[in-house]
Parts: sequence; C-alpha cells; structure tokens
Amino acid sequence: MSPVRGRVARCALQGRGGHFRILFRMATSTTATSTLPASRTEPDGSAVIRVLSYNIRSMRDDREALARVIGACEPDLVLVQEAPRFFRWRKRAAWLAAHSGLVVLGGGATASGPLLLCSLRVTVERTEDVLLPRTPGLHQRGFATAVVRIGGARFGVLSCHLSLQREERYAQGGMLLDRVEEMGVEHAVVGGDLNDRPDGRTFRRLAGELQDCWAVKPWGGEFTSTPENPHQRIDAVFATPGIEVLGCGVPPGLPEADVRAATDHLPVLAALRVPAAPDGRTGSN
Repeated sequence: MSPVRGRVARCALQGRGGHFRILFRMATSTTATSTLPASRTEPDGSAVIRVLSYNIRSMRDDREALARVIGACEPDLVLVQEAPRFFRWRKRAAWLAAHSGLVVLGGGATASGPLLLCSLRVTVERTEDVLLPRTPGLHQRGFATAVVRIGGARFGVLSCHLSLQREERYAQGGMLLDRVEEMGVEHAVVGGDLNDRPDGRTFRRLAGELQDCWAVKPWGGEFTSTPENPHQRIDAVFATPGIEVLGCGVPPGLPEADVRAATDHLPVLAALRVPAAPDGRTGSN
C-alpha cells in the first residue's frame, strides 16, 4: 500500500474480542519527513522503503506521543528496541502498532526486547526470534528477524539491542553479521541501539561489513541520545552493499514535545532503494 498524501494514508487491523476494525491515519500534504524520499515501488520492481529504528524504553513514557512520532515518520518497517517484555506485552505491542498505523511483524518478549512493526505494503515470508548466549549477571539479548517482500524486492530485516558490556557487545556484533549471512538473502537491513559510538570497536565492526546509512547519506540530525541533550550516535540503520541509501538520520521537524515525551532516545529514519529480486515475484505495492 503506497502512502496517499492528503487523504487516508495508512490503515491497520486492531483486534478486540475476536473482531477486527480498521484504524485509519490521516496524512497531510506536508509532513515532518517530506524532504526524505517517500515509499514507492519503481517500474522495475525495486522498492523505495522507509525504515525506522527506535528505542522505546518499554513504553514507560508517553505512549500517545510515541505513536505520533512513529506515525509522523511514515515508515514501512519499524525496528524497535526495548519493546515491552512482561505482563500483557503482546497487547501493548499491538496497541502501539495500531495507533501508529502499522501491524506487528515479529519479536517482542520472545526476542528479549527487539520488535518488528510493518505497514501493509509488506508481504511476510518468514520471521525468527533469536536469543543470544547470555553472560551471567547481564541482561538477556536477542534479535528480531524477518524476510519480507515489498513490490519486487525481497530482503531481510533485523532489529538488535547490543550489550552495555564491551566484550559481550563485540561478540554480539559478530553474531549479528553471522545472522545476516544465515538469513540467505541478497539484501538486508539492520537497525538498533548499539550502545556504541561510531568510533567504537563494535560499531566499526558492523560498518566494516555493512553500510552505515548515516555515514553514506546523512539527512536530518546525527545524534540519537538523549532527546534533551543530543550528544552521541548510539542508534543506527545499516544496509548490505547492494541497497542504495537515499537518506538517513534523526527526522527534523518532529514536534519537540512529543519527541521528548515519547522515550529517552531519538528515532533514526532511513530511506532505501532495494533492488528487485531476480525471480520477479512481487508483494504489495
């Protein structure tokens, strides 16, 4: 489903008591992210997609503001970190998806925090939640992964939240690269809270194999932490080399009150062009 500006732009299914209703979200002709390429499917089957990476601190802050920030970014895919993991976590994830004009794709507590949301443009091929080896005394970590199609493009998606501990984080960076390889796809997009800066060992390990989308095509703001005092880039979107980066960064023009109230990180939004798959099969437009 391509965004339709000025009319009904997004819809999502929300379940309640076994029944479903359609939630519609309106879009204006000018949005906070209108300077970034809009989602679309090209005549050759390649897909221009918007990918958002966002640490939401378990929805402990203003969830209405959080939903508004996500919706304003008009993403096709949201790679969430610190999704709710405990009591009624599925209900809370479903609420966030529906109020952002999206649906739940995978992850959550079963991936120990990483969560995937998507728009109705996305055709899901498969999903897998991966728990990483746990160091005694440290938090359990995991990856939320999926293989999806948009238009004629087929690609992998991975959301991560890496360790605060330096050595464990570096090992998890290697596991992330291994997982991308094991997904068996030509193209993949990775997003997450790395708990590491661009000059850090783990960040550099990932950027050595994948495109650091901000470094390739900066757009908007650079620093992702914290909303009150942005001073470091510890959240990022990466893409495999065959994907064209059209722009990436912290979206400018988002309502400051919402950004500050939503969570303790700033969102990272990337526009990417993913080539069409060789088999020519297509999903939603």
